[in-house]
Amino acid sequence: MIVKEVLNEEFLTLAEVKEMLTQIMEERREESDEEQVYEFRKALSHAEIFAKLSADDAKELVGKLLEFEKMKPVIAVRITDILPQSRDELRSIYAKEKFTLKEEELDAILDAVRQYL
Repeated sequence: MIVKEVLNEEFLTLAEVKEMLTQIMEERREESDEEQVYEFRKALSHAEIFAKLSADDAKELVGKLLEFEKMKPVIAVRITDILPQSRDELRSIYAKEKFTLKEEELDAILDAVRQYL
């Protein structure tokens, strides 16, 4: 498939991807008895294994994380997918950024994440 231009781009958490792939699978089962394509099955399996939250909780957590000052959407999604437990794990997510977070900021983010564990 050749893509000529990107019309829309949106960051999705693994939980949202899992929900979308599950819906697609159910729709395809209703339409025909064809077996799912290998890549589709692998993507769904990956999402089922690694998605730790429900899609609604993931969206809610991303929304809360975006309220923080130094939070970008891509980082909020990454934090939601990984659900870091310590400051070091959180620092590794911010490793490529040109700034560092203070201990208070790290703790505030970790507190927000802990509400969903």
